[in-house]
Amino acid sequence: MHAATLAPAATSQSVQAASARQPGGYEAPGRPGALAPQMEDEHDAATCGCVYLVGAGPGDPELLTLKAARLIESAEAVVYDHLVSQAVLRLIPATARRVYAGKEAGNHALPQHEINRLLVELAGEGLRVVRLKGGDPFIFGRGGEEMQAVQAAGLHCEIVPGITAAAGAGATTGIPLTHREHAQTLDFATGHLKDDTVDLDWEALARPNQTVVIYMGLGALDIICRELAAHGLPACTPAAVIHGATTAEQRSVYSTLGKLPAAVLEAGLRPPALIVIGDVVAIGRNALQSACTLAGQGIAAMQ
Repeated sequence: MHAATLAPAATSQSVQAASARQPGGYEAPGRPGALAPQMEDEHDAATCGCVYLVGAGPGDPELLTLKAARLIESAEAVVYDHLVSQAVLRLIPATARRVYAGKEAGNHALPQHEINRLLVELAGEGLRVVRLKGGDPFIFGRGGEEMQAVQAAGLHCEIVPGITAAAGAGATTGIPLTHREHAQTLDFATGHLKDDTVDLDWEALARPNQTVVIYMGLGALDIICRELAAHGLPACTPAAVIHGATTAEQRSVYSTLGKLPAAVLEAGLRPPALIVIGDVVAIGRNALQSACTLAGQGIAAMQ
């Protein structure tokens, strides 16, 4: 086991993807070569209420999209999750109405149906509502349910994608989620289902030559590792748990599938955390060791 702390380096019922808009073709004032954002459609939508499901990324505010940052800074109401970092929350204007709707294991500030109702009520008041969600709204973020609720009320809803936690964790640990020699398939799974069970497609997840990333699975880590091994994944398969990816609190534990639960228990990792399983984890571990070696050589050279 190796534990390491890493410092992070349309119509009212339509859904408009952020990438679907064409740039206006003119430069933003004071920023040569930069395209100014198109605000006309968003302004029209806001006059009758609009909900933007915005991905806040994995935590580092510099990983926000330009559109996400702009919408946050111009929001009139923000409903935000537990996984949205304080650094991102500081972008919310002081004049905006804030509502915390975070969900932690066994502790939900608001049930999902209440969040859905709240979004509809705020947009119904004619407010520009930003529903701020950690990572990406459509990757284990219940964004689909919230979009459906807003649409059913006849209100405008737009999705603004964000960097999902797996991409952030891979980047900051040097774990390539795909690799031509080691992982031709990438599987995302959730370790926490709606009925509190962990009943995944174990046979599919235990296939060779792929990377498996499990969100919200730390509480079921024993079950996950046991079931994957029982369905044919070798106990020696490299595996890691990454806490707080891209933030100052990031910590990573590297081990193998068979020893990972004990290693995580010893390290005392807590949610939020991602489980990453596959041969690519060894690449990330080697990259970390190389970085530590180079850093040590640099310190020695300076002395």
